[in-house]
Amino acid sequence: MNGNQRRSLILETLENGRVPVSGTAFASRFHVSRQIIVSDIALLRASGHDILSTNRGYMMNSTPEQTMEIKVLHSDSETEDELNTVVDLGGTVRDVFVNHKIYGILRADLNIRSRKDITDFLTDIKNGKSAPLKNITSGYHYHTITAASSEILNLIYRELERKGYIIRQK
Repeated sequence: MNGNQRRSLILETLENGRVPVSGTAFASRFHVSRQIIVSDIALLRASGHDILSTNRGYMMNSTPEQTMEIKVLHSDSETEDELNTVVDLGGTVRDVFVNHKIYGILRADLNIRSRKDITDFLTDIKNGKSAPLKNITSGYHYHTITAASSEILNLIYRELERKGYIIRQK
């Protein structure tokens, strides 16, 4: 099987699936390395396919959504409340990014849609799998939030602002 055939099957799997598929699962299925799959996903994205990377694998972004970027500041102990606020009001925390004075923008995909996703994410942090990206910029960080409508995004923004998490950008 050549690369074009493999990418076609990856795309078909993602378009027809409802759950994320890990790079490892694709690599095993096609008898290639996970790095080959990462390259295939990058090529598919470059050709215009909206493929999301989640902590559980790859999936298609098939929902037309509204998007906003917010700048926030909170303690580690408030992370769960911040994320719960977004998902409870109907949003998805697409990513987290920081603007580091030396390294520039550092971004990590999250794709947190549910309280279970939050629990999994916080468990990984607690178990030392990684540290919150916000910690390298004294807590200041950004999120890309998506939702089905601008009304939902406005509701999320107002609630995060009410809780004191929003930092107004100049």
